[in-house]
Amino acid sequence: MNSSRVKICGITQVADAEHALACGADAIGLVFYEPSKRAVSIARAREIAYAVGPLVTVTGLFVNASAETVYQVLREVPLQLLQFHGGETPEFCEQFERPYLKAIRMRPDLDVVAAMQPYTQAAGLLLDAYQKGVPGGTGATFDWQRVPANPPRPVVLAGGLSPANVAEAIAATGCYGVDVSGGVEASPGIKDPTKVAEFISNAKH
Repeated sequence: MNSSRVKICGITQVADAEHALACGADAIGLVFYEPSKRAVSIARAREIAYAVGPLVTVTGLFVNASAETVYQVLREVPLQLLQFHGGETPEFCEQFERPYLKAIRMRPDLDVVAAMQPYTQAAGLLLDAYQKGVPGGTGATFDWQRVPANPPRPVVLAGGLSPANVAEAIAATGCYGVDVSGGVEASPGIKDPTKVAEFISNAKH
């Protein structure tokens, strides 16, 4: 096995979370972004977070949320990691005193290293495909050769990953971890158990 970590994002059901962990996932993602088809209520998120046990990284995903919204979720849901997918500044991300991932959308003209530099306190940087007006979950990939060889923080790769390409993506980038949502779904927010198992197996072997 290699050391790549796997996060299954867009979890909306306890059963899907439990299955992902049984297959070897290291983290699950709960989406607190109302326009998303994978968004969960605070009550559902709390139910899922308490069902998965203590040694799992439960991640909350936000897109340009207010600080009060993030604090409200933190008061009620035991999150170990925050994930910011909008235009959040380092100062905004750091105020919650939790480890966080900052997503960087890989626009064709983006200087990736320069975009990473401000987030020196991030636990990691998540590189996701770019589609105008869509903060994530596009199902599209980007050119993996654009992933810096020596990033300032650990890189989590996202964007169009699936059981079919995840091993190739890890080999091409040497990334710390991978994050998948749509690539292992039966329908938005509902995971396909076979795809989840295959994705995790292919990522870790």
